[in-house]
Amino acid sequence: MLPDFDLAAYAVSCHVKDVDLFTGKCRILHEFLTEYNTHVNLTRLTSPVDFCFKHVCDSLSIAKIFPEIAGESFTIADIGCGAGFPSLILAAAFPQLEITAIDSIGKKITFVKLAAEKLMLNNLTAIHGRSTELNHRKEFQKKFDIVTARAVAPSPKIYREASKLIKKEGRFIFYKTPQQAAEESELLEKIKEVKWSNSPVFTLPGNAGERLFTTGKIIHQK
Repeated sequence: MLPDFDLAAYAVSCHVKDVDLFTGKCRILHEFLTEYNTHVNLTRLTSPVDFCFKHVCDSLSIAKIFPEIAGESFTIADIGCGAGFPSLILAAAFPQLEITAIDSIGKKITFVKLAAEKLMLNNLTAIHGRSTELNHRKEFQKKFDIVTARAVAPSPKIYREASKLIKKEGRFIFYKTPQQAAEESELLEKIKEVKWSNSPVFTLPGNAGERLFTTGKIIHQK
């Protein structure tokens, strides 16, 4: 995607199996997002550099830290999916995953649905709604192996609004910066029914910033 960056090599490091198919879908997605964004404001990050590093690499990094995501058939709920990151990227990279993208903003969910159709991502479902509403609907309770969120809200808030979506043996995995994780740690300690931890800090390629993942495993499910 960029002359001086090997996205295929990064995808391999994140355990993507069909790298050519994945990078091809990323090119199509970038073209579609850039064109769509000219008449519907979805994201300010549409340049090739921002798209590559801050959307694709950031979204994909979860599989570098948790390689089982690349090989096992998990059900994943992406809370506040926005324009489809990480949902679209993970669905394109790992076809064995079943991903549900959730957002309260209709124009973003419309885009995610259209993009999923364009990329032929049969493993992605996009839902217009709030996680706090889905949290009280029987068909979504204890449905997901993993609940994730990226650049949406503080971890305690996401947990409160999505606590019933997770399976008994499931996990919360939230994309965070080290500063965000430090600011949230005291509040997370008060949530006694979940065991929280942070992954090692890592740096995204292209000097796109430091990241880590805040994870939570259910100890006592309500």
